[in-house]
Amino acid sequence: MELKETVDKVIRSRKTKKEKLDILFEMDCVMYTNLGTDSTKTEREETKKNSRIIYRGIREIDFYLGCALLRTQDDKKKAQ
Repeated sequence: MELKETVDKVIRSRKTKKEKLDILFEMDCVMYTNLGTDSTKTEREETKKNSRIIYRGIREIDFYLGCALLRTQDDKKKAQ
């Protein structure tokens, strides 16, 4: 299943707002945890791209939190 579909499924689920956010944050955490010193630049970029998909899903649940996460990720891009 594609990540976007998985995120949409979590958003549409009958879980509480907190449970939905916990699931999405766990998905994001697992992706970054699986990166290592041997990860390629492509793998790191793919993880960041997938993280944006998750943050957009979070924005649908909690607008201000999602916007803050996306803005922080954008600020990191500018700093590089």
